[in-house]
Amino acid sequence: MRPTTTAMMLLLFCAGLAAMSIAEATSSPQSAASAQPGANTLTAAEKAAGWRLLFDGKTTAGWRGFRKTEMPAGWTVEAGALTRSATAGDIVTVDEFADFELAFDWMIAPAGNSGVFGRVTEDSTAVWHSAPEYQILDNKGHADGKVPETTAGSAYALYAPAKDVTRAPGEWNQGRIVMKGAHVEHWLNGVKIVEFEVGSPDWTERVAKSKFKPYPQFGRAVRGRISIQDHGDKVSYRNIKLRPL
Repeated sequence: MRPTTTAMMLLLFCAGLAAMSIAEATSSPQSAASAQPGANTLTAAEKAAGWRLLFDGKTTAGWRGFRKTEMPAGWTVEAGALTRSATAGDIVTVDEFADFELAFDWMIAPAGNSGVFGRVTEDSTAVWHSAPEYQILDNKGHADGKVPETTAGSAYALYAPAKDVTRAPGEWNQGRIVMKGAHVEHWLNGVKIVEFEVGSPDWTERVAKSKFKPYPQFGRAVRGRISIQDHGDKVSYRNIKLRPL
């Protein structure tokens, strides 16, 4: 009986290992298919520091279409993430903000493109006419990834990131935008990658050579809305929170 019992125990042990491997392979913490435990919440310390959630993880409350009164149907909540799942258009926050620190997680589809803007106004026909863009991109799969000034985390078409610290499509990245007066910072996955001063000689020269030249109001608003761009690709956002400065 000893050989039979030993063989059975070995077989059960191997089966257990196989089951554990399958479970690990199908429960990646970066997957968009399941919600992150504790996502879209604030800690006691964050609340004390003045942070507020701009997305509750369950509804699109607090957002609407750019120059619209309703939220476009193509923006939906999937597994606790605000997701561009179909043709929709750019969206903006209902509230306006002046100086702030904005934090958000983002996940882009392969070859995808999107963007996040601060201090957007609705005086013109497009979001990008009034505010600089924090580029959201699959650097390797999209054509914009070939030009440093249009890669992920850049101030689109103006300032290139100091380095590429993006994660692969289908994985979550942590973005951060700081806007205090004329000073702007872009952070990605814990690294400050862009820094500039709106209205400085350097800024003025770069804008004059860019597609933003025809829009004298570009980047000049001292108060405006947060905006997320629909560039025609699937993209998801979660843990969107803001702290007034």
